[in-house]
Amino acid sequence: MSSLIKIGVIGDFDGERASHKATNEALHHCADYLGIKLDIQWLSTESLEGDIDKRMSSFDGLWCAPGSPYRNMKGAINAIRFAREKDYPFIGTCGGFQHAVIEYAQNQLEINGAQHAEYSPDTSNLFITALSCSLVGETRKIFIKKNSKTFKYYDKTEVEERYNCSFGLNPDYQKLIDEHGFKVVGTDEKGEARILELPQNKFFIATLFQPQLSSSPTNPHKLILAYLMCINALS
Repeated sequence: MSSLIKIGVIGDFDGERASHKATNEALHHCADYLGIKLDIQWLSTESLEGDIDKRMSSFDGLWCAPGSPYRNMKGAINAIRFAREKDYPFIGTCGGFQHAVIEYAQNQLEINGAQHAEYSPDTSNLFITALSCSLVGETRKIFIKKNSKTFKYYDKTEVEERYNCSFGLNPDYQKLIDEHGFKVVGTDEKGEARILELPQNKFFIATLFQPQLSSSPTNPHKLILAYLMCINALS
């Protein structure tokens, strides 16, 4: 077992943002629950342009936090690409989900114009668009596919999760993303994507909800526990 694991959190840290506080708190209490020592470092998106491989390889796992639009979209995309291509344990929540989709569309599907409506609302290839109904402050059901890694972590096909977002995967591109390897493994009542995973990676999961918002010291979130356990086993 590793004596210390290092997590790089991709995002522009704001000490007043509830989701940022919750990210730090959830990582710490989940690590305490598992008996793991943890070092967390936030990585501003502005610092992630250019050649980042040496810097990123100093971490054991990466988390792309809420907070979209980021100060530097390219920096966030660079870091997510590193995690995906180098097979580093990765979790992206809310804005992290959204940017994981954009990264995959741009770099794996090679759709150069793939964009996010918060940044470029007039672009034709909008992979991330406004939700038909905002999920800010909402708790909703999610249905999980049994043949997914995510199901193994939850051991349930139906869960309830807390959201704080207004943007998600454009339904027009959902089939394309899924058929080209970024699997849609969790959906809402309408069948719209809420959890994505790369099954071939050790741990690469993106959730539109924020598991850190419902995690607590007495009831640590199963996805965060699974993420830390994966990192610890590899360290």
